[in-house]
Amino acid sequence: MEEAAGPGADDTILARLDRLRAADLPVHGGRTMAYVYDSGLAGLDDLAARAQAAFAGVNGLDMTAFPSVVTLENDVVRQAADLLGGGPATAGTFTSGGTESCLLAVLTAREHAARTRGVTAPEIVLPQTAHAAFHKAAALFGLTPVTVPVDPGTFRVRPQDVAAALTPRTALVVASAPSYAHGVVDPVPEVAAAAAERDVLCHVDACIGGWYLGHRRLADGIAPPPPFDLAVPGVSSLSVDLHKYGYTPKGASVLLFRDAELRRHGWFAHASWPGYPVVNATLQGTKSAGPLAAAWAVLQRVGTAGYAELARRVHEATALLVDGIGRIDGLRVLGAPDASLVAVAADDPGPDPFVVADEMRLRGWYLQPQPAFAGSPANLHLTVTAAVADPARIAELLAELAAAVQRARALGPATVDPGIAEVAAALDPATLGPAEVALALEVAGVGADGSLPQRMAPVLAVLQALPAPLTERLLPEVISRLYAG
Repeated sequence: MEEAAGPGADDTILARLDRLRAADLPVHGGRTMAYVYDSGLAGLDDLAARAQAAFAGVNGLDMTAFPSVVTLENDVVRQAADLLGGGPATAGTFTSGGTESCLLAVLTAREHAARTRGVTAPEIVLPQTAHAAFHKAAALFGLTPVTVPVDPGTFRVRPQDVAAALTPRTALVVASAPSYAHGVVDPVPEVAAAAAERDVLCHVDACIGGWYLGHRRLADGIAPPPPFDLAVPGVSSLSVDLHKYGYTPKGASVLLFRDAELRRHGWFAHASWPGYPVVNATLQGTKSAGPLAAAWAVLQRVGTAGYAELARRVHEATALLVDGIGRIDGLRVLGAPDASLVAVAADDPGPDPFVVADEMRLRGWYLQPQPAFAGSPANLHLTVTAAVADPARIAELLAELAAAVQRARALGPATVDPGIAEVAAALDPATLGPAEVALALEVAGVGADGSLPQRMAPVLAVLQALPAPLTERLLPEVISRLYAG
């Protein structure tokens, strides 16, 4: 392992960072089709870096000391509200990312249900496809998740199933626009109406797609998305990430509420101590205003017309990709994507998607593997951004994918010893000791130091075969081994 850099010249320190980055996935060029969002616009990263550096030392904890924070946040929130169905009463908060926005939406709903309806054992109704952040929020804030199945063909939640899951304890209903796994938009008007009938709040998770979908409505000559935003009756809050299709640096997200009265339920204030009076609109206290300034600068630079054009390009590229995948023998697209996310599964018989992912990664492309779950088969997740929205790049991707399918067929699927699955099913995740955890990870192909093999298909196949509670017990152990101490 390379030694940590000590005091030294700037060039030496930066060279060390360059060497560390060399092992990472590339964040530009359109070949990393998850985790990163690349506009492909020249000069945008430089502008964002300069804006972020200018505000890096500004503390967003106290806006009375740094009024620039209020000005920037108001501008960003208003731009989001204008795009996503807000009105004069709409209020919002700038957060560090989609997870924080979702957490705050759930916290706000819990407090609102307690204060206005007397709910003491709150529940949150979630489609099976809702983002894991909502389950995290439920665990942190003491809500019981009530999971609703989705249609096995469309992967959208059915409004009648949501309505049937509502009880007097329901604090919040969630719909996705789109869901991450399949890129489809839930029937937001019907879901929101079912919630409103029971006086329950409805949150739309538009973290990954809201900025794109909102601007797609403004682009000429392409089909608008289904209705999903605050203009839909019954929708009480909505989250949208700017570091996704706003192409701003991470982390930048906006949580919108129908009005400031609802928003205040999620704020924290404390004056019962000898220090300064504390009021927090987010989960953080001290926070750099750098990401806010960078987001503001990028939004100003690209502008509404610029985002509409980027959305048009992404929409057309996604259509080309979906059509091309349909022509590759052995592959199929799950559902009918409403946004720029595409889930690619294999026909039966067909290639192992995990082996296809390995073959693509070995040739410089990252397609995100998604294990089978509750009617959704193992598949590959592709996020289409503006950087890949070029017919030549889509053609290159499709050619690489077709070749990877042929190689995966020749290699055969990653298999799991039936005996391993049988033994695993008998394990109790709550009582596993260190020795049993180590053995289970060894069986899954994870090294004692947390190292993973170059080919991940065998590891993913084992994890997919394990019961979900056991996988959830083992995953933190894998990550823990990567860190010292």
